[in-house]
Amino acid sequence: MDLRSNEPFWLVKNGIIHAYPSLRENTACEVLVVGSGITGSLMAHACMEKGYDTLLIDKREVGNGSTSATTSMLQYEIDVPLYELKEMIGEQGAVASYLACKDSIYKLEELVRQIGSCCEFEKKQSLYFAGRAKDLKWLKKEYEARVGAGIKVKWLEKQKIYESYGIVAEGGILSEDGASVDAFCLAHDLLHYNSKRGLRVFDKTGLKKVKYEKEGINVLLETGAEIKAKKIIYCTGYETQAMLPEKVVKLKSTYAMISEKNNHYPEICKNTLFWNTDAPYLYMRTTADGRLLVGGEDEDFKNAMRRDLLIGRKRDKLLKTLKKYLPDTEFIDDFCWAGTFGETKDGLPYIGAHPKFPDSYFVLGFGGNGITFSVSGMDIIMEMMEGKPNLLAHYFRFGR
Repeated sequence: MDLRSNEPFWLVKNGIIHAYPSLRENTACEVLVVGSGITGSLMAHACMEKGYDTLLIDKREVGNGSTSATTSMLQYEIDVPLYELKEMIGEQGAVASYLACKDSIYKLEELVRQIGSCCEFEKKQSLYFAGRAKDLKWLKKEYEARVGAGIKVKWLEKQKIYESYGIVAEGGILSEDGASVDAFCLAHDLLHYNSKRGLRVFDKTGLKKVKYEKEGINVLLETGAEIKAKKIIYCTGYETQAMLPEKVVKLKSTYAMISEKNNHYPEICKNTLFWNTDAPYLYMRTTADGRLLVGGEDEDFKNAMRRDLLIGRKRDKLLKTLKKYLPDTEFIDDFCWAGTFGETKDGLPYIGAHPKFPDSYFVLGFGGNGITFSVSGMDIIMEMMEGKPNLLAHYFRFGR
């Protein structure tokens, strides 16, 4: 499956940061990580921190799947509002999921500092605003749910939002906890950091067949080589659906565009992430080099060709929507691209073991905040491998 269009900004901006060979000789390892995007690179780092002999493969070049197309907005907010999630899975699981995503932002900040990454991690506030008056009632209910969960938020009225951000909105929730990052760069930095201390990384190395045997896992690669592993961790995102016996995710196409450098917008926007209550929702953030990134116009994924053919039309719609909410901001687009993501029934990821795959784990951070889910996945999988219980593992499990 093609998970992005041909020219995502992050891939063009960064180019080939680090290159790795394909695997063409038989080898063995304790843990095999499949997927070199931000999820796989985080998971490989966690394995190395625990001292596992770890090997990572990807059928593409490093980070060239969804990670190169992500807008990398780091939020604790899940696609399903907290007050709704409480009704779906109970208060304990809903609050724990939101708080775990919040904590993940700070864990990622510390990780960026630990490895000395130049991924432009920036702490930001987050404004969730209502574009329509009819959304105010439930958005205020969401505000109260977050206050009740101990999350630091403020309610902003219509006039305050316009005066501060130049955004035309009916009201909104301002959160203190948010950030942005160049996920493509971070994935490369994580793998480079860990390759220097023993992680073996191979790209252009597709997985052909997996045999689950009593003495371990035997993996046949498209290069003809074989890997013998004790455990395997699948960090293959939305492509994983093809190997699962049950449907766990609905694939969606999303569209994004980014302005030229030094685009003119209110100064305060540099410190804030934005998204609204529309369905599909509009999302915006600035970049470290002074660009404005805008995304949305999601629709059901049919195929990569249809998705990419719509880029021009979706760009025009995004420009029109942006003008509606930011009427005083001139947007001069520089890059436009498309990507594929997925929605689950409860907005939560699937992280953990699957009964059909022995000695295997999955870290599938579906949804609008897949990166923060992946950070949580590091702890969940490591604890599962050590036989320790984890509360979130229950709520993120398969078959829920």
